[in-house]
Amino acid sequence: MDGFIALVKDIVHANGLAHADIHQDRRVLTLPGYFRPTKLWDLLVINEGRLIAAFEFKSHVGPSFGNNFNNRTEEALGTSHDFWTAFREGAFGEQAKPFIGWLMLLEDCRGSCMPVRKASPHFPVRAEFRNSSYAQRYNILCRKLMQEQLYTVASILTSPRAAIGTGEYTEISDLTGLRTFVTPLFPSPSGKGAEGG
Repeated sequence: MDGFIALVKDIVHANGLAHADIHQDRRVLTLPGYFRPTKLWDLLVINEGRLIAAFEFKSHVGPSFGNNFNNRTEEALGTSHDFWTAFREGAFGEQAKPFIGWLMLLEDCRGSCMPVRKASPHFPVRAEFRNSSYAQRYNILCRKLMQEQLYTVASILTSPRAAIGTGEYTEISDLTGLRTFVTPLFPSPSGKGAEGG
């Protein structure tokens, strides 16, 4: 995960924000919320007092995939709703819409890749979730987080435990892959950042 964080930092600096403050120290990673006083993020980019970007970097290893998937989903939804409501209410001052990113690094193993059946006694489970693996469910989640504009980008990468030394990872789809995650951070043709930085 440290490698992905370092990549984001490098891209921000290459995006014309060489003097931006990139915060990774836990003491300065909180932002005001709306439904709660504050939220602790994993990485913040602040430039001249403006919030440019906020990032969540999550990892999920087995063996407990089911309960943890539900917890991560609820957490992602709650965080985004709280963030955008706080933004709407002026918690970050008068500024352009910030970039928020959510990245999940999931253990690539049998438990995360095999189809899982879910029953709903009263109403049918949506078709896209039927017999899907947890990796596929994270992919669906990421697509929907972006589709509903809850996050600027949301990505799912998988990696086996043995890759801790090599950094090997796999993307499930182009839409939720690493390139999609970092592309909005690259310079636009005008030379300014994707969010007008």
